[in-house]
Amino acid sequence: MHQQLTLAGMSQYDAAVAPSYRNSACGPTTIYAILNYFNKSAPSINELYQQLGSTKIGLFKWRLIYYLRRLQPTWDIRDCSLKEALQEIDAGRPVAMRFDRYFSLNWRDQQSTFAYHWVPLIGYEIKNDQLSLIFHDNGGPNRNSKVQQALFHNNAKVLSFVKITPNTRNVHASQ
Repeated sequence: MHQQLTLAGMSQYDAAVAPSYRNSACGPTTIYAILNYFNKSAPSINELYQQLGSTKIGLFKWRLIYYLRRLQPTWDIRDCSLKEALQEIDAGRPVAMRFDRYFSLNWRDQQSTFAYHWVPLIGYEIKNDQLSLIFHDNGGPNRNSKVQQALFHNNAKVLSFVKITPNTRNVHASQ
């Protein structure tokens, strides 16, 4: 089984992102891509960096949820399980996904795809009873964002998900 949304990725290292924000702009970049997916005129990544309470060490999940709810008060924005995240993908909505070895106390886990990184989860694939998650990686210093896959099994201990569901009366998803 394969399910994948079409979402325009963005690099956190894009020239439009303030140089002092780039190393820690994965959270705002993820939210920017997701808001734009819903045909919402998103604030810039620099504005989101400030509005979501990002820091040099990243964006804490509780801050993302708290401040994004203030920016989008009619939307359903909350922590969710893997099952709910996959249901969101099936419903045509991307999910914010965080890899976090540090605050999950799995800092020695060398199997995870990233040590700490927010990405837009845009799909999944189940092949040979293995679940792979499909996401945009938010780019690199000299590279645009690209679609990647990671085995859930190798990342399960360090992953968390944030559901971002718009009020469908005001927003129409592009699918």
